[in-house]
Amino acid sequence: MTPTCRHCATPLSLRFLDLGFAPPSNAYLAPKDLSRPEVTFPLRLLACSACRLVQTEDFAAADALFTEDYAYFSSTSKGWLTHAAEYSDMVSNRFDLGADSHVIEVASNDGYLLKNFVAKGIPCLGIEPTKSTAEAARAIGIPVKQEFFGAEFAETLEKADLIAGNNVYAHVPDINDFTEGLCIALKDEGVITLEFPHLMRLVEFRQFDTVYHEHFSYLSLFAVERIFAAAGLRVFDVEELPTHGGSLRIFGCHAAASHTETTAVVALRAQEQARGMDTDAYYLAFQAEADAVKDGFLHFLLDAKAQGKTVAAYGAAAKGNTIMNYAGVKPDLLPFVCDAADAKIGKFMPGSHIPIMAPDALRQQRPDYVVILPWNIAAEVKNQLSDLSAAGTKFVTAVPALEITE
Repeated sequence: MTPTCRHCATPLSLRFLDLGFAPPSNAYLAPKDLSRPEVTFPLRLLACSACRLVQTEDFAAADALFTEDYAYFSSTSKGWLTHAAEYSDMVSNRFDLGADSHVIEVASNDGYLLKNFVAKGIPCLGIEPTKSTAEAARAIGIPVKQEFFGAEFAETLEKADLIAGNNVYAHVPDINDFTEGLCIALKDEGVITLEFPHLMRLVEFRQFDTVYHEHFSYLSLFAVERIFAAAGLRVFDVEELPTHGGSLRIFGCHAAASHTETTAVVALRAQEQARGMDTDAYYLAFQAEADAVKDGFLHFLLDAKAQGKTVAAYGAAAKGNTIMNYAGVKPDLLPFVCDAADAKIGKFMPGSHIPIMAPDALRQQRPDYVVILPWNIAAEVKNQLSDLSAAGTKFVTAVPALEITE
Protein backbone atom coordinates (compact mmCIF):
# COMPACT_ATOMS: atom_id res chain seq x y z
CA MET A 1 0.00 0.00 0.00
CA THR A 2 1.42 3.37 -1.05
CA PRO A 3 1.75 5.81 1.89
CA THR A 4 0.09 9.21 1.56
CA CYS A 5 1.16 12.68 2.67
CA ARG A 6 0.19 13.42 6.27
CA HIS A 7 -0.89 16.93 5.21
CA CYS A 8 -2.49 16.77 1.76
CA ALA A 9 -2.99 12.97 1.30
CA THR A 10 -1.06 12.90 -1.99
CA PRO A 11 0.51 9.44 -2.65
CA LEU A 12 4.20 9.56 -1.66
CA SER A 13 6.64 8.36 -4.30
CA LEU A 14 9.76 10.51 -3.78
CA ARG A 15 12.40 8.76 -1.65
CA PHE A 16 14.38 11.42 0.24
CA LEU A 17 16.45 9.27 2.63
CA ASP A 18 16.70 5.65 3.75
CA LEU A 19 18.74 4.98 6.90
CA GLY A 20 17.81 1.33 7.31
CA PHE A 21 16.55 0.18 10.72
CA ALA A 22 17.10 1.87 14.08
CA PRO A 23 15.55 2.01 17.56
CA PRO A 24 13.88 5.26 18.67
CA SER A 25 16.73 7.70 19.19
CA ASN A 26 15.82 8.62 22.76
CA ALA A 27 15.15 5.03 23.92
CA TYR A 28 18.24 4.90 26.14
CA LEU A 29 18.89 1.52 27.73
CA ALA A 30 19.37 0.58 31.36
CA PRO A 31 21.94 -2.18 32.07
CA LYS A 32 19.14 -4.73 32.49
CA ASP A 33 17.86 -3.92 28.99
CA LEU A 34 21.03 -5.14 27.31
CA SER A 35 19.98 -8.77 27.71
CA ARG A 36 16.57 -8.18 26.15
CA PRO A 37 15.54 -7.88 22.48
CA GLU A 38 15.64 -4.31 21.24
CA VAL A 39 12.85 -2.99 19.02
CA THR A 40 13.89 -1.24 15.83
CA PHE A 41 11.86 0.47 13.11
CA PRO A 42 12.62 1.42 9.50
CA LEU A 43 13.94 4.98 9.32
CA ARG A 44 12.92 6.32 5.93
CA LEU A 45 11.88 9.76 4.71
CA LEU A 46 9.60 10.47 1.76
CA ALA A 47 8.83 13.81 0.11
CA CYS A 48 5.41 14.95 -1.08
CA SER A 49 5.42 15.97 -4.72
CA ALA A 50 2.51 18.36 -4.09
CA CYS A 51 3.03 20.27 -0.81
CA ARG A 52 6.74 19.32 -0.48
CA LEU A 53 6.40 18.14 3.12
CA VAL A 54 9.24 15.71 3.90
CA GLN A 55 8.05 13.09 6.34
CA THR A 56 8.81 9.76 7.95
CA GLU A 57 7.32 6.60 6.59
CA ASP A 58 5.61 5.82 9.87
CA PHE A 59 6.06 2.62 11.81
CA ALA A 60 6.26 3.90 15.41
CA ALA A 61 3.44 5.54 17.37
CA ALA A 62 4.05 8.79 19.23
CA ASP A 63 3.29 7.24 22.60
CA ALA A 64 6.12 4.75 21.99
CA LEU A 65 8.56 7.60 21.36
CA PHE A 66 7.67 10.21 23.98
CA THR A 67 7.54 8.14 27.15
CA GLU A 68 7.22 9.08 30.80
CA ASP A 69 10.99 8.89 31.29
CA TYR A 70 11.89 10.76 28.08
CA ALA A 71 15.49 11.76 28.67
CA TYR A 72 15.88 15.13 26.93
CA PHE A 73 15.88 18.13 29.27
CA SER A 74 16.23 21.48 27.51
CA SER A 75 17.96 23.16 30.44
CA THR A 76 21.04 20.94 30.01
CA SER A 77 22.42 23.34 27.37
CA LYS A 78 23.51 26.77 28.64
CA GLY A 79 23.42 28.07 25.09
CA TRP A 80 19.79 27.01 24.71
CA LEU A 81 18.89 28.74 28.00
CA THR A 82 20.41 31.96 26.67
CA HIS A 83 18.49 31.55 23.42
CA ALA A 84 15.23 31.15 25.37
CA ALA A 85 15.89 34.19 27.56
CA GLU A 86 16.65 36.39 24.54
CA TYR A 87 13.49 35.16 22.81
CA SER A 88 11.31 35.99 25.83
CA ASP A 89 12.70 39.53 25.95
CA MET A 90 12.19 40.05 22.23
CA VAL A 91 8.66 38.71 21.98
CA SER A 92 7.49 40.44 25.18
CA ASN A 93 8.68 43.80 23.89
CA ARG A 94 7.54 43.35 20.29
CA PHE A 95 4.00 42.26 21.16
CA ASP A 96 3.61 44.24 24.38
CA LEU A 97 3.03 41.26 26.64
CA GLY A 98 2.30 41.95 30.28
CA ALA A 99 0.29 41.00 33.34
CA ASP A 100 -2.96 40.97 31.33
CA SER A 101 -1.57 38.65 28.65
CA HIS A 102 -1.64 34.88 28.41
CA VAL A 103 1.24 32.82 27.00
CA ILE A 104 1.06 29.13 26.10
CA GLU A 105 4.09 27.03 25.27
CA VAL A 106 3.45 23.73 23.53
CA ALA A 107 6.09 21.14 24.46
CA SER A 108 7.28 23.20 27.41
CA ASN A 109 9.76 20.52 28.51
CA ASP A 110 11.38 21.35 31.87
CA GLY A 111 10.34 25.01 31.98
CA TYR A 112 13.50 26.34 30.30
CA LEU A 113 11.48 29.02 28.42
CA LEU A 114 8.39 29.77 30.50
CA LYS A 115 10.42 30.55 33.61
CA ASN A 116 11.41 33.77 31.82
CA PHE A 117 7.74 34.78 31.47
CA VAL A 118 7.06 33.87 35.10
CA ALA A 119 9.92 36.16 36.11
CA LYS A 120 8.32 38.99 34.08
CA GLY A 121 4.94 38.48 35.77
CA ILE A 122 3.30 37.31 32.51
CA PRO A 123 0.69 34.55 33.08
CA CYS A 124 1.61 31.37 31.22
CA LEU A 125 0.80 27.70 30.80
CA GLY A 126 2.97 24.83 29.64
CA ILE A 127 1.66 21.89 27.62
CA GLU A 128 3.98 18.89 27.98
CA PRO A 129 3.16 15.20 27.40
CA THR A 130 6.18 13.66 29.14
CA LYS A 131 5.98 13.14 32.89
CA SER A 132 9.61 13.66 33.86
CA THR A 133 10.01 17.03 32.18
CA ALA A 134 6.54 18.25 33.20
CA GLU A 135 7.36 17.51 36.85
CA ALA A 136 10.65 19.38 36.54
CA ALA A 137 8.77 22.46 35.27
CA ARG A 138 6.19 22.29 38.05
CA ALA A 139 9.01 22.09 40.59
CA ILE A 140 10.12 25.61 39.59
CA GLY A 141 6.62 27.06 39.75
CA ILE A 142 5.36 26.73 36.18
CA PRO A 143 1.79 25.52 35.63
CA VAL A 144 1.79 22.56 33.27
CA LYS A 145 -0.89 20.36 31.71
CA GLN A 146 0.51 16.94 30.85
CA GLU A 147 -1.17 16.29 27.51
CA PHE A 148 -0.48 15.90 23.80
CA PHE A 149 -1.60 19.08 22.03
CA GLY A 150 -4.26 19.01 19.32
CA ALA A 151 -7.56 20.53 18.22
CA GLU A 152 -9.77 18.77 20.79
CA PHE A 153 -7.50 19.65 23.70
CA ALA A 154 -7.16 23.26 22.45
CA GLU A 155 -10.89 23.75 22.94
CA THR A 156 -10.34 23.41 26.72
CA LEU A 157 -7.73 26.18 26.93
CA GLU A 158 -7.97 29.89 27.65
CA LYS A 159 -7.11 31.65 24.39
CA ALA A 160 -3.58 32.99 24.19
CA ASP A 161 -1.92 36.21 23.10
CA LEU A 162 1.18 34.17 22.30
CA ILE A 163 1.59 30.48 21.55
CA ALA A 164 5.22 29.35 21.40
CA GLY A 165 6.49 26.04 20.13
CA ASN A 166 10.23 25.42 19.99
CA ASN A 167 11.28 22.23 18.20
CA VAL A 168 7.86 20.61 18.50
CA TYR A 169 6.26 21.19 15.09
CA ALA A 170 8.49 18.59 13.47
CA HIS A 171 7.64 16.09 16.24
CA VAL A 172 3.86 15.91 15.86
CA PRO A 173 2.43 12.91 13.98
CA ASP A 174 -0.82 14.67 12.97
CA ILE A 175 0.45 18.05 11.80
CA ASN A 176 -3.00 19.12 10.55
CA ASP A 177 -4.69 18.48 13.90
CA PHE A 178 -1.85 20.24 15.74
CA THR A 179 -2.09 23.29 13.47
CA GLU A 180 -5.87 23.43 13.87
CA GLY A 181 -5.26 23.41 17.62
CA LEU A 182 -3.00 26.44 17.30
CA CYS A 183 -5.78 28.27 15.45
CA ILE A 184 -8.38 27.34 18.09
CA ALA A 185 -6.23 28.38 21.07
CA LEU A 186 -5.15 31.73 19.60
CA LYS A 187 -6.82 35.10 20.24
CA ASP A 188 -8.02 37.05 17.19
CA GLU A 189 -4.88 39.22 17.11
CA GLY A 190 -2.64 36.70 18.84
CA VAL A 191 0.71 35.48 17.55
CA ILE A 192 2.16 32.01 17.08
CA THR A 193 5.91 31.48 16.98
CA LEU A 194 7.32 28.14 15.97
CA GLU A 195 10.98 27.19 15.72
CA PHE A 196 12.09 24.15 13.75
CA PRO A 197 15.14 23.01 11.78
CA HIS A 198 15.00 24.34 8.23
CA LEU A 199 14.96 21.63 5.58
CA MET A 200 16.95 23.86 3.25
CA ARG A 201 19.83 23.97 5.74
CA LEU A 202 19.56 20.23 6.49
CA VAL A 203 20.17 19.55 2.79
CA GLU A 204 22.81 22.27 2.36
CA PHE A 205 24.91 21.08 5.31
CA ARG A 206 24.16 17.34 4.89
CA GLN A 207 22.61 17.09 8.37
CA PHE A 208 21.12 13.64 7.91
CA ASP A 209 21.82 12.84 11.57
CA THR A 210 18.95 15.15 12.57
CA VAL A 211 16.63 12.49 11.13
CA TYR A 212 15.02 10.20 13.69
CA HIS A 213 11.68 8.61 14.40
CA GLU A 214 10.66 11.37 16.83
CA HIS A 215 10.88 13.85 13.94
CA PHE A 216 7.82 13.10 11.87
CA SER A 217 8.23 16.10 9.52
CA TYR A 218 11.09 18.08 7.96
CA LEU A 219 9.93 21.56 7.20
CA SER A 220 10.40 24.36 4.71
CA LEU A 221 8.60 27.69 4.55
CA PHE A 222 6.99 26.38 1.36
CA ALA A 223 5.36 23.48 3.20
CA VAL A 224 4.49 25.36 6.41
CA GLU A 225 2.65 28.11 4.56
CA ARG A 226 0.44 25.52 2.89
CA ILE A 227 -0.26 23.72 6.17
CA PHE A 228 -1.07 27.02 7.91
CA ALA A 229 -3.38 28.17 5.12
CA ALA A 230 -5.42 24.97 5.36
CA ALA A 231 -6.02 25.72 9.06
CA GLY A 232 -6.99 29.38 8.61
CA LEU A 233 -3.59 30.77 9.57
CA ARG A 234 -0.82 32.60 7.73
CA VAL A 235 2.88 33.35 8.21
CA PHE A 236 3.58 37.07 8.50
CA ASP A 237 7.26 37.08 9.50
CA VAL A 238 10.23 34.72 9.58
CA GLU A 239 13.71 34.75 11.06
CA GLU A 240 16.62 32.50 10.17
CA LEU A 241 18.37 31.21 13.31
CA PRO A 242 21.71 29.43 13.81
CA THR A 243 20.22 26.93 16.28
CA HIS A 244 20.26 23.20 15.42
CA GLY A 245 22.41 23.80 12.37
CA GLY A 246 20.00 26.32 10.84
CA SER A 247 16.42 26.85 11.95
CA LEU A 248 13.45 29.01 11.12
CA ARG A 249 11.38 30.99 13.58
CA ILE A 250 8.08 31.69 11.90
CA PHE A 251 5.52 34.17 13.19
CA GLY A 252 1.94 33.20 12.44
CA CYS A 253 -1.52 34.64 12.99
CA HIS A 254 -5.12 34.17 11.95
CA ALA A 255 -5.63 34.74 8.23
CA ALA A 256 -7.77 37.81 8.94
CA ALA A 257 -5.50 39.33 11.62
CA SER A 258 -3.92 42.74 11.10
CA HIS A 259 -0.27 41.68 11.24
CA THR A 260 1.54 42.84 8.10
CA GLU A 261 3.63 40.42 6.05
CA THR A 262 7.33 41.35 6.14
CA THR A 263 9.91 41.43 3.37
CA ALA A 264 11.71 38.56 5.14
CA VAL A 265 8.88 36.19 4.20
CA VAL A 266 8.99 37.29 0.56
CA ALA A 267 12.78 36.91 0.43
CA LEU A 268 12.82 33.40 1.94
CA ARG A 269 10.09 32.21 -0.41
CA ALA A 270 12.24 33.35 -3.31
CA GLN A 271 15.35 31.72 -1.87
CA GLU A 272 13.66 28.35 -1.43
CA GLN A 273 12.40 28.49 -4.98
CA ALA A 274 15.86 29.41 -6.27
CA ARG A 275 17.31 26.35 -4.49
CA GLY A 276 14.85 24.15 -6.37
CA MET A 277 12.77 23.11 -3.37
CA ASP A 278 9.69 22.92 -5.57
CA THR A 279 11.33 20.28 -7.83
CA ASP A 280 11.64 16.51 -7.44
CA ALA A 281 15.37 16.57 -8.20
CA TYR A 282 16.11 18.50 -5.00
CA TYR A 283 14.80 15.67 -2.85
CA LEU A 284 16.14 12.74 -4.86
CA ALA A 285 19.78 13.91 -4.57
CA PHE A 286 20.11 13.79 -0.78
CA GLN A 287 20.78 10.07 -0.18
CA ALA A 288 24.23 10.29 -1.77
CA GLU A 289 25.12 13.29 0.41
CA ALA A 290 24.15 11.44 3.59
CA ASP A 291 26.15 8.38 2.56
CA ALA A 292 29.25 10.54 2.05
CA VAL A 293 29.02 11.87 5.63
CA LYS A 294 28.50 8.38 7.06
CA ASP A 295 31.42 6.95 5.10
CA GLY A 296 33.77 9.73 6.22
CA PHE A 297 32.89 9.17 9.89
CA LEU A 298 33.32 5.42 9.67
CA HIS A 299 36.67 5.71 7.87
CA PHE A 300 37.94 8.00 10.65
CA LEU A 301 36.98 5.52 13.38
CA LEU A 302 38.51 2.57 11.54
CA ASP A 303 41.74 4.47 10.87
CA ALA A 304 42.00 5.59 14.51
CA LYS A 305 41.62 2.00 15.69
CA ALA A 306 44.22 0.75 13.21
CA GLN A 307 46.67 3.40 14.47
CA GLY A 308 46.06 2.51 18.13
CA LYS A 309 44.48 5.89 18.91
CA THR A 310 41.85 6.22 21.64
CA VAL A 311 38.48 7.73 20.78
CA ALA A 312 35.52 8.78 22.96
CA ALA A 313 32.49 10.92 22.31
CA TYR A 314 30.69 13.79 24.01
CA GLY A 315 26.94 14.32 23.94
CA ALA A 316 24.57 11.34 24.01
CA ALA A 317 22.33 13.19 21.60
CA ALA A 318 19.66 11.81 19.32
CA LYS A 319 21.66 12.94 16.28
CA GLY A 320 24.59 10.88 17.53
CA ASN A 321 22.40 7.80 17.72
CA THR A 322 21.31 8.30 14.12
CA ILE A 323 24.79 8.48 12.64
CA MET A 324 26.20 5.66 14.79
CA ASN A 325 23.35 3.29 14.00
CA TYR A 326 23.49 4.04 10.28
CA ALA A 327 27.27 3.56 10.26
CA GLY A 328 27.05 0.42 12.42
CA VAL A 329 29.35 1.84 15.12
CA LYS A 330 29.76 -0.29 18.26
CA PRO A 331 31.91 0.00 21.42
CA ASP A 332 34.89 -1.58 19.65
CA LEU A 333 35.26 1.62 17.63
CA LEU A 334 33.86 4.12 20.16
CA PRO A 335 34.08 2.73 23.72
CA PHE A 336 32.08 5.38 25.59
CA VAL A 337 30.23 8.68 25.32
CA CYS A 338 29.97 11.32 28.02
CA ASP A 339 26.97 13.51 28.77
CA ALA A 340 26.09 16.13 31.37
CA ALA A 341 22.46 14.98 31.75
CA ASP A 342 22.00 12.93 34.92
CA ALA A 343 19.06 11.11 33.29
CA LYS A 344 21.41 9.57 30.70
CA ILE A 345 24.51 8.76 32.79
CA GLY A 346 24.79 5.04 33.51
CA LYS A 347 22.60 4.10 30.56
CA PHE A 348 23.52 2.90 27.08
CA MET A 349 22.98 4.40 23.64
CA PRO A 350 20.13 2.68 21.76
CA GLY A 351 21.24 0.37 18.99
CA SER A 352 24.99 0.79 19.46
CA HIS A 353 24.90 -0.08 23.21
CA ILE A 354 27.74 2.36 23.88
CA PRO A 355 27.89 3.22 27.61
CA ILE A 356 27.11 6.77 28.73
CA MET A 357 29.38 8.21 31.42
CA ALA A 358 29.76 11.47 33.31
CA PRO A 359 32.04 14.11 31.70
CA ASP A 360 34.77 13.43 34.26
CA ALA A 361 35.51 10.16 32.44
CA LEU A 362 37.08 12.18 29.63
CA ARG A 363 39.52 13.80 32.02
CA GLN A 364 40.34 10.50 33.65
CA GLN A 365 41.05 8.70 30.38
CA ARG A 366 42.22 11.62 28.21
CA PRO A 367 41.47 10.09 24.77
CA ASP A 368 43.36 11.12 21.67
CA TYR A 369 40.08 12.19 20.04
CA VAL A 370 36.71 13.35 21.32
CA VAL A 371 33.89 13.12 18.80
CA ILE A 372 31.34 15.88 19.49
CA LEU A 373 28.08 14.25 18.44
CA PRO A 374 25.82 17.33 18.96
CA TRP A 375 27.82 19.37 16.42
CA ASN A 376 25.34 22.24 16.77
CA ILE A 377 26.85 23.07 20.19
CA ALA A 378 30.45 22.16 19.28
CA ALA A 379 31.82 25.58 20.25
CA GLU A 380 30.19 25.33 23.68
CA VAL A 381 31.56 21.81 24.21
CA LYS A 382 35.08 22.75 23.12
CA ASN A 383 35.06 25.61 25.60
CA GLN A 384 33.93 23.29 28.39
CA LEU A 385 36.67 20.79 27.53
CA SER A 386 39.45 23.29 26.80
CA ASP A 387 41.71 21.61 29.39
CA LEU A 388 41.63 18.42 27.30
CA SER A 389 42.61 20.35 24.19
CA ALA A 390 45.53 21.92 26.06
CA ALA A 391 46.69 18.41 26.95
CA GLY A 392 46.65 17.27 23.32
CA THR A 393 43.16 15.85 22.74
CA LYS A 394 41.70 16.66 19.32
CA PHE A 395 38.03 17.32 18.66
CA VAL A 396 36.10 15.71 15.82
CA THR A 397 32.79 16.54 14.15
CA ALA A 398 31.33 14.47 11.33
CA VAL A 399 28.77 16.86 9.82
CA PRO A 400 28.71 18.34 7.18
CA ALA A 401 32.07 16.65 6.58
CA LEU A 402 34.67 15.16 8.87
CA GLU A 403 36.63 17.89 10.67
CA ILE A 404 39.42 17.42 13.22
CA THR A 405 40.51 20.41 15.31
CA GLU A 406 43.04 20.95 18.09
